Amino acid sequence: MTRWSTMAGDRTVRVQDLGAGFGLIAGAANVIMQLSRLPVGHGVAESTVESGQVFRHPVKRLRTTVTYLAVAMEGTEAERAAYRAAVDGQHRQVRSTPRSPVQYNAFDRDLQLWVAACLYKGIEDLVAILFPDASEASRDTIYQESARLATTLQVPDAMWPADRDAFARYWKEGVEQIEVDDTVRAYLDKVATVAFLPKPISTVFGPINKFVTVGFLPPEFREQMHYRWTPAQQRRFDRIVTAGARVTMLLPRPVRNFPNNVYLWDMRRRIASGRPLV
Repeated sequence: MTRWSTMAGDRTVRVQDLGAGFGLIAGAANVIMQLSRLPVGHGVAESTVESGQVFRHPVKRLRTTVTYLAVAMEGTEAERAAYRAAVDGQHRQVRSTPRSPVQYNAFDRDLQLWVAACLYKGIEDLVAILFPDASEASRDTIYQESARLATTLQVPDAMWPADRDAFARYWKEGVEQIEVDDTVRAYLDKVATVAFLPKPISTVFGPINKFVTVGFLPPEFREQMHYRWTPAQQRRFDRIVTAGARVTMLLPRPVRNFPNNVYLWDMRRRIASGRPLV
């Protein structure tokens, strides 16, 4: 996979400058990365929480996931606390049973840290694609702010790697532990092909989404998913990403930040009216 530029420039970049909508095209790849730890994969694939199942409620699942990202990165402390409480209510139901082939618990802090680390990797790639001239100070600030992806769950701040170098070491060790079995692989392949959408949509967009998904995956994750990737596919993928980045950078910031800004507004409206957050 192309390693996007990490050469430091002098441009100041904030989280709000990132193209949230553009980042969604890598969403399925990030899900695969998160679920490439067996306990996380089985916890999601076997989950009996009706409201959180993407194959039954894809629109709601998108809303809750994107809202989590938005409130973690751009919300207030009070909003993060409210969303944490709402997510906790769902996570309490996600535990393995005696019949589960893999033991898991959604409150496992180590696993939550891994999920948050995957989300940060998506942000890191987004910065490198859209803002290759971002300053080191900007990259460091975004990294420190990304700790909230973990602490908005049960992960204490001290567990978040201290700096980007420490994170690189954590990530290298984490990738060495990934494992995808047949059960989780089948589930994730359906996510990659958007099989949770109505048939006409998934038939048309499934192959496109899978191509982009495989392109965003680091080689180790492709190997676990049994995905092949050729140099010709890489060149095509690079052209798509480059074109998408150029179009994104022409958009005004509020448009670039869609749908995060809309879901953050919706969450605030739900808090004010007492409606469920997830």
